[in-house]
Amino acid sequence: MFNLMKLLHRSLSSLPNSSLQTLLPIPQLCSNGRLQEALLEMSVLGHNMGFHDYDALLNTCVNKRALREDQRVHAHMIKTLYFPSTYLRTRLLILYGKCDRLQDAHKVLDEMPEKNVVSWTAMISRYSQTGHSSEALTVFAEMMRADGKPNHFTFASVLTSCSGLSVGKQVHGLIIKLSYDSHVYVGSSLLDMYAKAGRIEEAREVFECLPERDVVSCTAIITAYAQLGLDEEALQVFQKLLSQGMSPNYVTYASVLTALSGLALLDHGKQVHCHVLRRELPFYAVLQNSLIDMYSKCGNLSYARRLFDNMPETERTSVSWNAMLVGYSKHGLVKEVLELFRLMRDEKRVKPDSVTLLAVLSGCSHGRMEDTGLSIFDGMIAGDYGVKPDTEHYGCIVDMLGRAGRIKEAFEFVKRMPSEPTAGVLGSLLGACRVHVSVDIGEYVGRRLIEIEPENAGNYVILSNLYASAGRWEDVNNLRAMMLRNAVTKEPGRSWIQHEQTLHYFHANDRTHPRREEVLAKLKEILIKMKQAGYVPDHSCVLYDVDEEQKERMLLGHSEKLALTFGLIATGDGISIRVFKNLRICVDCHNFAKIFSKVFERKVSLRDKNRFHQIVGGVCSCGDYW
Repeated sequence: MFNLMKLLHRSLSSLPNSSLQTLLPIPQLCSNGRLQEALLEMSVLGHNMGFHDYDALLNTCVNKRALREDQRVHAHMIKTLYFPSTYLRTRLLILYGKCDRLQDAHKVLDEMPEKNVVSWTAMISRYSQTGHSSEALTVFAEMMRADGKPNHFTFASVLTSCSGLSVGKQVHGLIIKLSYDSHVYVGSSLLDMYAKAGRIEEAREVFECLPERDVVSCTAIITAYAQLGLDEEALQVFQKLLSQGMSPNYVTYASVLTALSGLALLDHGKQVHCHVLRRELPFYAVLQNSLIDMYSKCGNLSYARRLFDNMPETERTSVSWNAMLVGYSKHGLVKEVLELFRLMRDEKRVKPDSVTLLAVLSGCSHGRMEDTGLSIFDGMIAGDYGVKPDTEHYGCIVDMLGRAGRIKEAFEFVKRMPSEPTAGVLGSLLGACRVHVSVDIGEYVGRRLIEIEPENAGNYVILSNLYASAGRWEDVNNLRAMMLRNAVTKEPGRSWIQHEQTLHYFHANDRTHPRREEVLAKLKEILIKMKQAGYVPDHSCVLYDVDEEQKERMLLGHSEKLALTFGLIATGDGISIRVFKNLRICVDCHNFAKIFSKVFERKVSLRDKNRFHQIVGGVCSCGDYW
């Protein structure tokens, strides 16, 4: 007894003076943030601990994510033979889950004599949040076998783990059966699940069937559209959200900025940025990254870099660095790419990832620095960057060598790849063969590609271009006939330009625009001045065996030229003209744009599928290397 009193006195003497006078109850100690003193009191009370004592301790441990302290509480329960309620066991489960001790959390769940919807959902949710989808679905199946009754939180967590559409549809059927399909929270998760599976029609149907739509469901469908490249649809929902008086959150704005990046609508992007500033929303990293990405993809690299530089270093993630690196790469600014990559490695706060190295290699490819790119790739093989090259990196090297005209070297590189080359890798090589008129290798690669993906029109078109450049018109006709037999349709080229908050679209030989007659008349005037300035139509860009005059008319009808002409009509003297195209710009339109900028003294910004072309005074930022 004497030894016990000495031990108790020694323990109490370690407490603050105020605690020596009156030992406070555990709940009060916890509410005052005095967790260590509460744990000491737990030791003193021993078997006299009650529900409220344990509840206060566990809640404090959960809030602080205090794993060691939680383990002490759990051990004390076991040692004193205390039989915790389902509620207290669930608190233990939640804490282990928050501390990523998923095995311990699952063990607590397995040892629960009675489980309720909260305990089941806590385990499912934690597995879903940490990317353990199969485990989340397994626990959900156990719950259903045990006659558990899932609620809307359960379904929302399970849907996050439904990577396969068939499983997702089964869960959807159960949701309908239990009448949770009208719940906004569940509906948002459902449409997100369908969108990730590429089933936007089903996602939209779920959205339309919701009896009430809030900012969460609207944000979910906006995000779905933006992720699938349906940018205009995303903006339409956003406009409707605003018109109905809803207040967008930072996730909404981030998704809208993604859509604006796809359409390259700089003015709209600036408006959204101003809206964010007026709302005084917290600048979460995801929102800052979306702004950097938007400004980069809209051609305003200087402002994108200003946002990047103003981010606290501790908040910059790999996404932040990658957004800036990709922006520089698409503009062909290889020096800036390499300098930023060096800065990233010197800071050592964020490690380069697969996207980082892909952006750097792409920058080297566009910037005529293939030897530097090959050196970086060799470093990846050697493990210098902690990132092993995947198929996309191999494809980038093929593209790099191909652009430089090193076709045979690129072909040998493909043959040495550790795995079978994908369609993307072979597509890069085929494109290079077209540019450098390497018919033999191009024909082999093109035929191989058509075998791999017979439905991809791009392969037929590039091979057809290659045959046309070599004057093999019979092979061109045979390819067209094959496309007809296989019901393959080519994606139509289109260009667009923004004027007075409206997007104006143009297709090749467009006759649908409301100002078409004005545009066509102006284009004829422009052509006269262009030819006087040295413009010569490049007939190699026409894939049809027709006379020279007809080839010239076909070239004149390209969508980029129509959009440039409209820009000249619609804007005042000296105003920059910004045109965007969904496909790669052809050589003739590139030459046209260069001479156009010189003749009419306009800065021309052309963004095609792959990169930016900033043209001033007849000189393009790409150096005619794209």
